[in-house]
Amino acid sequence: MHGNPEEPSFEIEENELRRLRARLASEAGERELIDVSYRTVDSPVGELLLAATGSGLVRVAFAREDFDLVLSDIAVELSPRILKNPEPLDTAARELEEYFSGIRSVFDLPLDHTLSTGFRLAVQEFLPEITYGTTLSYTEVARAVGNPKAVRAVGSACATNPLPIVVPCHRVLRRDGTLGGYIGGLEAKTALLELEHVP
Repeated sequence: MHGNPEEPSFEIEENELRRLRARLASEAGERELIDVSYRTVDSPVGELLLAATGSGLVRVAFAREDFDLVLSDIAVELSPRILKNPEPLDTAARELEEYFSGIRSVFDLPLDHTLSTGFRLAVQEFLPEITYGTTLSYTEVARAVGNPKAVRAVGSACATNPLPIVVPCHRVLRRDGTLGGYIGGLEAKTALLELEHVP
């Protein structure tokens, strides 16, 4: 059965749809209708979700965390005004690509730590001090942040780090040198340490 040739066609080309989405995102941004922008990027450790507020990068998530669930949590914890809006995350995407290409060892991005508080925040703010290609134990991190007995709490702060890779919780290992846990899975943690040529 053929449709009426005089009926209007509602098929939109993919490129046109992308252009319309980009224009919507741009106009929403200009009118300050977006509190959180997000996009996804491919990486050697799988697809990553990046999210940012006006203050900076607020979330990096692995596919295993379920992007829909991550966005739902952001809507509850930060704001429901979230839109797929890649442009504000171009720098973050580029720096991650440079990191995975082996040409960047330090991230130079504004970060929004709103999703962390208290001791967890103190640990997460310390983590970038662990330089590329080196590791510390959970015990050493606890000592460095001024609470030597809080080894389990350091583990919890690493496990709930909302900015993995950029805030390098993968550089924290057990005292015996074994991996410990990782939000992106042990395979991803191993891959990141190998990328950084950690012995």
